Amino acid sequence: MADCPSCSEPNPPKARFCLNCGHPLAPAGKARAETRKTVTILFADLCGSTALGELLDPESFSRVMARYYENTSDVLERHGATVQKFIGDAVMAVFGIPVVREDDALRAVRAAAELGPGLLELSGELQRDWGVNLKLRIGINTGEVVAGSPRMGSALVVGDAVNVAARLEQAAGPDEILLGQHTWRLARDAVEAERLPPLTLKGKEAGVPAFRLKALRPRSPAPARRSSPPGRSISASCTSR
Repeated sequence: MADCPSCSEPNPPKARFCLNCGHPLAPAGKARAETRKTVTILFADLCGSTALGELLDPESFSRVMARYYENTSDVLERHGATVQKFIGDAVMAVFGIPVVREDDALRAVRAAAELGPGLLELSGELQRDWGVNLKLRIGINTGEVVAGSPRMGSALVVGDAVNVAARLEQAAGPDEILLGQHTWRLARDAVEAERLPPLTLKGKEAGVPAFRLKALRPRSPAPARRSSPPGRSISASCTSR
């Protein structure tokens, strides 16, 4: 039996894709190609979808979510991200897979800043027809991860940097983008951000430095990247997972 690297479901040896979640499985007898690299991870979560799901029939809700997935993927990929997975109404994307760029952190921040406005048309329709506002909360973090090959069936990236990005997203409010410290350092010449008191994040003993994105500075050059980090109407709401 082969355990799925995404959901841990046991699968028979001949299975090419997980029978539970559809994730690609490593061919039998082949080792997983894994490397260490520094990437920028973006987590985005859709606020307001639970209320929307209660109002719409399953087919209509599925069409709405498909538009959200398509819009989000288009924005992220245009900025150079690899979308690793959608989990319900949350998305995880990685900048630096398969190719690391000097401006990956800034690409992630610019993509994040575009995601919210990209929902305006869809959200406007839903507000008009159903009284539901859709908003995003986003967390971005840069750090060293173990990167695997999707074709070999291994998870795209794993490591503490991924966990911190997810926790930053959970700590963000609707329409808020939180940056990890290393992401801010790499993109600070091109952004305006507010330093927050250290955040208490699940799984972290010490407070985690974070910054709230306020604005992008147009036409600002990206700083050089180091290879590793230093030591009816229904209001949109989010709940931490």
